[in-house]
Formats: sequence, C-alpha cells, structure tokens
Amino acid sequence: MTPETLIIVFTALLGAIVGSFLNVVILRLPREGSSVVFPASHCPVCMAKLHWYENIPVLSYLFLRGKCSHCEVKISIQYPLVELAMAALSACLFLKFGLTPAFGGYFLFTAALLVVIMIDLHHYIIPDSIDLPGVVLGVLFSFMNPVTSWQSSLLGVVCGGGILWLVAWTYALLRKKEGMGGGDIKLLAMIGAWLGWECLPFVIFFSAFTGAILGITTLSILKKDRNSQIPFGPFLSGSALIYMFFSEQIEHFLHLYISGQWP
Repeated sequence: MTPETLIIVFTALLGAIVGSFLNVVILRLPREGSSVVFPASHCPVCMAKLHWYENIPVLSYLFLRGKCSHCEVKISIQYPLVELAMAALSACLFLKFGLTPAFGGYFLFTAALLVVIMIDLHHYIIPDSIDLPGVVLGVLFSFMNPVTSWQSSLLGVVCGGGILWLVAWTYALLRKKEGMGGGDIKLLAMIGAWLGWECLPFVIFFSAFTGAILGITTLSILKKDRNSQIPFGPFLSGSALIYMFFSEQIEHFLHLYISGQWP
C-alpha cells in the first residue's frame, strides 16, 4: 500500500468518525436547549447509554443489524449514510487539495454543509448557529486560503446574501407571501465566503434548476399541493459541493459558453 493510499484511508476514517459526531449534531441542534456534547451518546427512544462498540461508524450499524441493542427499535439508515458520505467527501478533499490548509478549512465547510442538508430536509430550517459562524470563519480562512482571496470572499458574502435577499424580497412583494427563508440567504452568504463570488452564478443557477426539476417531479408523483414547502438548503449545499470539487471544469465550460465556442 502506497503512502498516498494510506493517507486516503486515514482521511476517510477521519471523515467517518466526524460523520458519527455530525449525526449527533443533526439530531440535537434543532432541539431548543439541547447540547451536542452532553449527555453522552444514547438511544433517542429508550435513552439507554450506548457502549463504545455501538459507536463505531458504519460497523456498529451492521453489527447491530440496524436495531438498538436495548429496545430493538430500528436505527435510521441516515446514521451510516451520513458517516459514509463524510468519509467519501473527506477522501475526495484530500485528492483535491492534498494535506494543505485548504483541506482542513474545506473539511469544516463540508461538514457544515452536510449538517445543513440533513437538518433542512427534516425540519425545514437552517440554524443560525451554523451559517452565521460559517460566514465569519469563511472570511477569516480566506486570508490563508490558497484557493480563494479575501477580496473574493468578502464580495461573495455581500453578493451571495444580497442576491437571495433581493429575490426573496421581490417574491414577497409580488406574491404577498414568503417564498424563501432567511436561512437560505445566510447559507448562500456562507457559501460565498468560502468559495468566493465566482461560485455564485453556478450555485444559484444549478440549485434553482435542480430544485425546480425535483420539486415538480415530487409534487407530481406525491400529488401534493403546489404550495407545499420544499427545502432549498440541500440544493444550495449540493451545488456548493459540486463547485468546490469541479470549479476549474465549470469555469472552463462557462468561458467556452460565453465566448461562443460551446456548444
């Protein structure tokens, strides 16, 4: 096994361990007054404290056959999926940035986006305790970020938050109702802080496009009312992750399109 392969395995294991903690954050953060640290990990149904061997990422879920060993209630498949997702993303971050400051910074950014995706899917909210500190950390990190300059980061915050605020304000003015939550606005500001203003055209367009397609499909299949709420945070977060890994290719195709060389 080569040194690079060992590092990939190590970063994937690190991601899985962090993913296990993210499951705790996803479960407890939306609960007012709950701590993500105390009490120790326990079954959310019977409240039994988990043993160390029940906290091993992915493997514990398989070992327990997806059930709590105390009350035998089914454990959500979300737990191993979040752990696997963070493990895969962590390995990809190493392949993209290597063991550089960018890896450490974007590891935190990726973890935050994963939490946002799951909480917004379950509760239709994006906690301020994630996106507001995320904006500040993104700007501070830009001073040592080899990928995004501090000027681009600051402009990303202003333009990211400003564009969605303008869209939300216009929608509310025309339709006389709220169409986009403040959490989405602050989330795009956070994305702009970490990825710079250059990411905004792709993130806004791709998230709106995929959100519209999936929204229409979901409403059609499930026969829901057109006014049914669809969380936008997962689409913004997913688009940001795609841009983070494929920014060079995206900007290349965008340049070809603008210059009339493609398609």
